[in-house]
Amino acid sequence: MTAPTYDELAALVVALQARIAEQDAEIAELRRQLGASSRNSSKPPSADGLGKPAPKSLRGRSGRKPGGQPGHEGRTLRQVERPDEVVVHEPGACTGCGAELTADQGLSRVVRRQVFDIPKITVRVVEHRLVSRRCRCGQVTAAAGPAGVGAPTQYGPHAAAIAVYLCLGQHLPVERTAGLLADLFGTPMSVGTVAAWTTRAADGLEPFTAAARAALAQAQVLHVDETGLRVAGRLHWLHVACSTLFTVLFCSAKRGKPAIDAVGVLPGFTGIAVHDAFAPTPVTPPRPTRCATPTCCAS
Repeated sequence: MTAPTYDELAALVVALQARIAEQDAEIAELRRQLGASSRNSSKPPSADGLGKPAPKSLRGRSGRKPGGQPGHEGRTLRQVERPDEVVVHEPGACTGCGAELTADQGLSRVVRRQVFDIPKITVRVVEHRLVSRRCRCGQVTAAAGPAGVGAPTQYGPHAAAIAVYLCLGQHLPVERTAGLLADLFGTPMSVGTVAAWTTRAADGLEPFTAAARAALAQAQVLHVDETGLRVAGRLHWLHVACSTLFTVLFCSAKRGKPAIDAVGVLPGFTGIAVHDAFAPTPVTPPRPTRCATPTCCAS
């Protein structure tokens, strides 16, 4: 095999340089796309996902000292007049002469110090025994159980209320809520039970939710937006529609028109909508595919 000539090597170098320049441009473009956000491109803030920067306050300095201001009622613990338990501590001996101090000696003063603590949380088990008795006529009649008690073992309404509050009020995941309640109560708590409680609570609020959506649809001014959040590690969208009186939040895997319509507010809204001018792509049916045979799908 003959060695390449100088002209051939020079042409190869020029071709490689052109290819390297083309690849550098492609790499720069890919890096720009990966680094694009609402701060350096036309992407909306809701597309930033978990990469959003920490919010910065727009308030200026007020000149006041930090902490509670004069006249502000604080939330410091205050002693109560009637504590649940009183423990009296007596001095053993005089610190001067060493003589024993008894209750019949003069009382100088009593210093009150109160400790606020939460008692150990334990589950209180109530057993309902449904008695059946046979009458002289031969008929057996069973006692009716309390409302809502239909299983051999179940949790009560207070446990369900705490679980729903932790999930929906404090935004704890269902699995962490089940683990927390199991640790506090000392009894097993399944993830499915906690999820069923939250679903039941949502179903109970359905009349109010329907009334809130109807009120928002009839409002004169409505604020709507959406923002990204993670559900089971995947990007979802939290849609919001609110007025001065009502707020509806709706989580969906979609960001566009199907999810906006599923919120149930904008389809019947005729007032003024305040939004960021996001134009969702309408849902269009897929185009029919044509087979490879020219005479089969010929029009």
